[in-house]
Amino acid sequence: MRRILWFRRDLRVEDNPLLSFGGEVLPIFIFDENILKELPRSDKRVGFIFLHVEKLKVDLQKIGLDLKIFYGKPEEIFESFKGFDEVVASGDYDAYAKERDTKISHIMHFRYLSDTYIFKPKDVLKENKEPYLVFTPFYKKARAILSGKNIDEVKIAEHILVQEDYEGIQIKGKIVALTLDNLGFMQENIKIVSPHTKLEAFLEKIDAYQEKRDYLSVDATSALSVDLRFGTISMRAVLRALFSLKGADVEPFIRQLIFRDFYAYLLFHIPTLQFQNYKHNFNGVEDEAKFRAFCEAKTGVPIVDAGIIELLQTGQMHNRVRMAVASFFTKDLLLPWQLGERFFALHLLDYDLASNALSWQWSAGTGVDPQPYFRIFNPYLQSKKFDKEAVYIKRWLPQLNDLKPKNIHDEQFLLNATIKNYPRPVIVHKEAKDRALNYYKKNAV
Repeated sequence: MRRILWFRRDLRVEDNPLLSFGGEVLPIFIFDENILKELPRSDKRVGFIFLHVEKLKVDLQKIGLDLKIFYGKPEEIFESFKGFDEVVASGDYDAYAKERDTKISHIMHFRYLSDTYIFKPKDVLKENKEPYLVFTPFYKKARAILSGKNIDEVKIAEHILVQEDYEGIQIKGKIVALTLDNLGFMQENIKIVSPHTKLEAFLEKIDAYQEKRDYLSVDATSALSVDLRFGTISMRAVLRALFSLKGADVEPFIRQLIFRDFYAYLLFHIPTLQFQNYKHNFNGVEDEAKFRAFCEAKTGVPIVDAGIIELLQTGQMHNRVRMAVASFFTKDLLLPWQLGERFFALHLLDYDLASNALSWQWSAGTGVDPQPYFRIFNPYLQSKKFDKEAVYIKRWLPQLNDLKPKNIHDEQFLLNATIKNYPRPVIVHKEAKDRALNYYKKNAV
């Protein structure tokens, strides 16, 4: 059998179900024109993916294979393939991915694999076969299933590599050099760190995860989100490492991995969640000046602006900061959550549509979560609690270096002080909170 092995969110050789299918194979990666044409030249994700595609190509060559790389529209590329029996690839759940894969399945037999998440979308259902909408019961059932789930490493089958030209990138039938510039992007300063190195470092400190993961000056997180997003490490490898630890408190992290699955599962079962409220008529109030101040890190609220600067410069943002920022955006500024979701989508290196859209709905009080709409984070209390000495804030806002930490967490000080190169807050939190609550009460249906 002649197969196309389509690498997508599984940019690795090790423990990859794609490579468990033997026979005569053509491994491919497609830089999707439909996605890339909407992105700025400096998009960090494209640079990250490019580096890992280069690495994947080298790693495949080490086992007698190679990687043919394309740029274009997937359906047009697949129309050009002749003499293949099927394409094998891991499925994805967002609207574009499902539409794309349906088109490909009309061209060639499509064998779907489940590799991106722990469970398949229909593995964890209620007794009546309906999906769970609340995390805790989902977690309990998922955890019970996980205890008996096979997470052994997937072995590589024997392959015969299809004779092809594997040099460069094929664009519209022409072969050009394998460079980011030929894709229309410029190389950002991105450093690849082995996900296994990250995992080993995390396991050494995992006992502190539950207690310290929200504190911004403490390195207590796994830093694996981008690797799980693009599959540079397998979920099975992470789980095997966790289960191999004796006496360590691994459950809080396993719970977060299952939460990641939960959001993808919800998006699969309720596709409209990626752009439409699940509950309430909370559509926000568009305000160009407030939105611009947010995007330019000029809100005058230190934890918010620090988070945005971190995002713009690195493509990353601490999870606790993401929650504080999203609450500020949807409640204090009362902006539509979809605008915040799109802004994060444009800049997050670990952008995952399910996690991003549903997290924004959680913050806005519009999602499936039983989270009450009147829960509004106070950004100053958040920074005081999780960045007491303002270490995180001063790292990203050096113009505040001369301020005492207590003043950075003090709204009244910031409203009245004149700080060089830093604006006064664009809103007063108490006033903004009252405004939001009045708006939400009127639209809570």
